[in-house]
Amino acid sequence: MKPLTSSPKADGFYMPAEWARQQQAWMVWPERTDNWRLGAKPAQAAFVAVMRAIARYQPLTVGVSAAQFENASEQLGDHDNIRVVEISNNDAWVRDTGPTFVINGRGEVRGVDWRFNAWGGFNGGLYFPWDKDDQVARKICQLEQVQRYRTDDFVLEGGSIHVDGEGTVITTEECLLNANRNPHLSREVIEHTLAQHLNIEKVIWLPEGLFNDETDGHVDNFCCFTRPGEVLLCWTDDATDPNYARCQAAWEVLQNTTDAKGRTLKVVKMPIPGPLFATPVECEGIDQVAGSQPRDPAIRLAGSYVNFLIINGAIIAPSFDDEKDSAAKTILGQCFPDRDIVMVPGREILLGGGNIHCITQQQPAA
Repeated sequence: MKPLTSSPKADGFYMPAEWARQQQAWMVWPERTDNWRLGAKPAQAAFVAVMRAIARYQPLTVGVSAAQFENASEQLGDHDNIRVVEISNNDAWVRDTGPTFVINGRGEVRGVDWRFNAWGGFNGGLYFPWDKDDQVARKICQLEQVQRYRTDDFVLEGGSIHVDGEGTVITTEECLLNANRNPHLSREVIEHTLAQHLNIEKVIWLPEGLFNDETDGHVDNFCCFTRPGEVLLCWTDDATDPNYARCQAAWEVLQNTTDAKGRTLKVVKMPIPGPLFATPVECEGIDQVAGSQPRDPAIRLAGSYVNFLIINGAIIAPSFDDEKDSAAKTILGQCFPDRDIVMVPGREILLGGGNIHCITQQQPAA
């Protein structure tokens, strides 16, 4: 199926908010041993816990390489709500490699297939090659038999944007204006591209994301919409924390802007866990491969409770065996009173560089 040559906006499609009704969610099975420790077995167990949590509420499709297809199928085969399909891949971050689904008013669904370069290509990217990951969105669209838009000249990851479904997108300058994504494009052209492919009217630019986020400050690890006119922002009151200035700068932007509908934003503060670090034993369990992201106990992990997934009837959020876990669950319950708050251990996922929102992708209901 050839990609469409028009744009979602021109065709009347837009990206809905994550809380819109979903047909299913997508995940990809982890196996990369230079990113996931001990042959990726602890990560696979952590992913399975997320998969089973999602499948309690709605269907889930899991993409798996040929090498891991039988293993994943046997582990997940007892759940009627989980479909396992063969999708070759380089790593398991389907938020960034999968399609951004868009819908129209007639109940049709299409996909945006963003160009992917492993968070920076040869200028700070996290691994090579990434060619199979750049095909994941196309494969998902073909499996679902939905038409797609391909941005061959525009790099973007799904984790770098959050929308309210009413014309506003939130992102970070640290990521989208980074020289390792689209150095040939100006801020204005990037805004225009987002407007054409998400059908939004306003871009809210936060200066930076969370400290040490290896994705160059993805917004989904730092700040997200919880409903129109309301955002959840990572927060620390500790002036010695390297996240302090980042949180303050984001707060300043959010307090002095309105959304596409002219609403003043309500900002809810979410505490940052930790600080969290990998242990020497956790780092020693990772294969050493030239060109892959180094794992070092001295490097602070970008742990965040904002890195959660909204699904039908529930919030699937990470916990870290941290004293702030309980407060995070309470805040999520206040933001989403009509959904169950399901906390799933997120440390193993964090050790690989992200969390629950990063490893999932929602498909809106047709």
